[in-house]
Amino acid sequence: MIVYGGTLSPFVRKALAAAAEKGIAVESKPTRFGKPDPEFDAVSPFRKIPALRDGDFTVCDSSAIVHYFEAIKPQPALIPAEAKDRARVIWFEEFADTILVNAAGPMFFNRVVAPLLGMPSDEEAAMKSETAIVPVLDYLESLVPAPGGYLVGDSLSLADLAVASPFANLRHLKFDLTRWPKTMAWSEAMLARPSFAEMVARESAMFGG
Repeated sequence: MIVYGGTLSPFVRKALAAAAEKGIAVESKPTRFGKPDPEFDAVSPFRKIPALRDGDFTVCDSSAIVHYFEAIKPQPALIPAEAKDRARVIWFEEFADTILVNAAGPMFFNRVVAPLLGMPSDEEAAMKSETAIVPVLDYLESLVPAPGGYLVGDSLSLADLAVASPFANLRHLKFDLTRWPKTMAWSEAMLARPSFAEMVARESAMFGG
């Protein structure tokens, strides 16, 4: 089973962390930005990452991949069966994938990715991103549990993996989270889990961290 895409993407990182938490063995195969790759293109015609190949089965999108993992190996469950908890997990993943990532994305792209790829960066867009992320982090600060706790129920779920994953990108940015101490402590505890820690350490090494 292969997951395509570089782990600097919070979506790829989330999918790989989910596989690790469920004990599903996958090969992580990075893709190169803007470089033709017939193998990857066959799996993801629109070059969306992450993409998954499991034998002759292929699918793109992190949510689709995690749901596939959940179906082929139901335990440990990352998506609760109870209706209200399931709805909350789906909300938190949507919040992470759209609101949190979109708020942080321009900062990360223009201050990390663009310089890494030798592309021009837009500091004005990065500064707007700094402003946009404040209410998002304020929202999280109002509800995150203490370190060791979970966003939904009393066990790890997709909600935790989805929300924690973009905080690795904020760490690479050296973004100051001290204004949000609960969020900072919770996210650091999540990123210290074995499912994230090795990936994030490899990423940090790319930036001399």
